[in-house]
This record gives sequence, C-alpha cells and structure tokens, in this order.
Amino acid sequence: MDAKSLFDVSGKVVLVTGGGRGVGEMIAAAYVTNGAKVYISSRDAAACENTSKTLTKQGPGQCIAIPGDLSNYEECERVVKELEKREKVLHVLVNNSGATWGEPLESYPDSAFTKLLTLNVQRVFTLTQKLVPLLSKVKDEGGVGRIINIGSINGVAPPGLETYAYSASKAALHQLSRHLASRLGPHITVNTLALGPFRSRMMKFTLDNFEQELAEGMPMKRIGAPEDVGAACLWLSGKGGEWVTGTIIPIDGGSLVATQAKL
Repeated sequence: MDAKSLFDVSGKVVLVTGGGRGVGEMIAAAYVTNGAKVYISSRDAAACENTSKTLTKQGPGQCIAIPGDLSNYEECERVVKELEKREKVLHVLVNNSGATWGEPLESYPDSAFTKLLTLNVQRVFTLTQKLVPLLSKVKDEGGVGRIINIGSINGVAPPGLETYAYSASKAALHQLSRHLASRLGPHITVNTLALGPFRSRMMKFTLDNFEQELAEGMPMKRIGAPEDVGAACLWLSGKGGEWVTGTIIPIDGGSLVATQAKL
C-alpha cells in the first residue's frame, strides 16, 4: 500500500462548514487541491462565493458554495436538503463553524453561552444527525463515512484568556464526538482535531497582540500553517485513517505540553 493511496481523497464529496475563510478555507483548499468535490457553507455568503470561485479556479477539485447561517436550525435543514438534491453520498463532513467570546468574568454575558453552545455544539449535532443518511451510503461503495469536528486545545486545558463559553463549548464538542463515535461505527468514523493557534478571524485579536509570545511558548515556535490542519484532515479522510475513531487529536505545535504556553 503506497503513501499516496493512504491519503487519497480524489473524487470524494466533502462538506466543510465555516469554509469561507480562516481554518475552514484552509481545510477546503486541502481537499480541492487533492481532487475532492467540496461544498462550503457559512453565514458570510460573499466570502463563501469568493472562496468557492478561487479554489475551483486553482483546482483540480471543485468548490461549491451553499451559504447559510448554521446557528439556525432551519438553515441547517435547508443546507442539508440542498446537498441532498445535488449528491447521493457524502464522504466527509467537517464541522468547523464556530464562534468565540472574550470578556472579563464580572461582565461576561449570559447570551455568550447561548450563542456559543448553540453554534459550537448543538448545531454540530444537528448537522451530523441530518447528514448521517448521506454519510452512511459510503458503505455501499465499500468505504467508511468520515466526520471531523474542529475542536480546540482550550477544550482540553483551561486557557489563560477569559473565553469561558468557548472553552466550555469545545470541551462539550470533544465529548459529543466521542459519544457519536461510539454510536456510528462501523460505517462512520468521528474524530476531533483540537487545534492550537491558527491565523483566522477568530484568532485575529490574540495574534495581533500576542503572536510572538504565543509562538515562543510553544515547542515548535510558530503558529499553525494551512498544511498542518489540511494534512490532518486528509489523513482522517483517506484509507490511512479508516480505523481511527473517537479520538481527540491535538494539532497544536506542542502547546498542550508547553509549561510556558499562555493560551
């Protein structure tokens, strides 16, 4: 078995939520570059359309935008129905859409928990629930459907920043992933990437102010690059990742083992 076949995603149908920019765009680009047909969805319709055109032009795969506010239950249903109209099978679901909120403990709003737990956890469950039928059809091709949830090291170890709802929601996502993995095998795998710092809109404030400090506190002395998260997704989506399920995999440059990391 050669290395190329272990990571091969050519011809696979993939949905990446939050795929219009940031980490989602990095992930979508990795799949398109390797010949997959990738659907991206996020609330920002313009970003979705622009990214889909750019990635399709780069090829050799294809990128198609299905914009939608995935914090809304009905919008999740609409995106699923749109995908069902176009495809008979979904090989990979990447639940990447998410939000964060930072504010001092004394003024931290109740609404932050409602917003983040809904988008970062509840709607991941909603989309997964609605897409299990399409993912299950991969078995008819002799394969296994894949779900990759984008978590965070902040859901593993308490962060230094006051992002209470975010860290709580990511810890919940990690446990949800394990629970789903125990129920959906053997025809669907469920894994989570616990990401460290990557360049995205969510991380903009932190990186603008603390990038050098963050990097110096990590064993690898840099923040994440697109290929770091892209390669992990390709592995979990290819033949080489077929026997991996229920895992929380840190993609973090060693942040979790660095005693000086201030995240």
